[in-house]
Amino acid sequence: MSTKPSRSRRLAVWLAGLCALVLLAGCATGPRITTEADPRADFSAYRTWSFYSPLAIESEGYETATSEITKAAVRTEMERRGYTYSEDAPDLWVNINAYMERRTDVSSYPTVDYAYYYSYRHRGYFAVPYWNERTQVYRYTEGTMNVDLVDARQKRLVWEGVAVGRVANLKPEQRAARINSTIAEIFASYPHQAGTPGATL
Repeated sequence: MSTKPSRSRRLAVWLAGLCALVLLAGCATGPRITTEADPRADFSAYRTWSFYSPLAIESEGYETATSEITKAAVRTEMERRGYTYSEDAPDLWVNINAYMERRTDVSSYPTVDYAYYYSYRHRGYFAVPYWNERTQVYRYTEGTMNVDLVDARQKRLVWEGVAVGRVANLKPEQRAARINSTIAEIFASYPHQAGTPGATL
């Protein structure tokens, strides 16, 4: 019996990732950015690049409006750093992935309430405080976008930038702007210039 995932399951996973990319574009406060570089990599040797195939956000083999915007944003950032696009013999492959997860935040905090008792001795009511603990549950969706730079000759990941943030729905024009800014924020932590030893932006 085959252990390969069915086409419908692969499509569902791909759609979930694409939704994450769309929703991540709606992060109101901006995503958290983390990066990691391979210390063995000689970034001064890289001059050309191309998109990895199949691109993770196009694993079903076709482009969407969202993936088109994302690829254009990546191309802008790579060209800004002096890299030349070359499908024939790239030094770097660029892969883009996105996915989402449901998260739950649970917080507890003390509150004070009052009970009222009648005192026959004093012929009146008295408020007696007592403490409770209230729990608040907040559910939200967290989106993650990865940009991977892969040494094409050695087939080794040399740099990765990750954006993570809470997500929300936006209008198409707002979504495009947010995707562009998220990609720019990821690449802001990539300090190298094409073919220049020790160069930084």
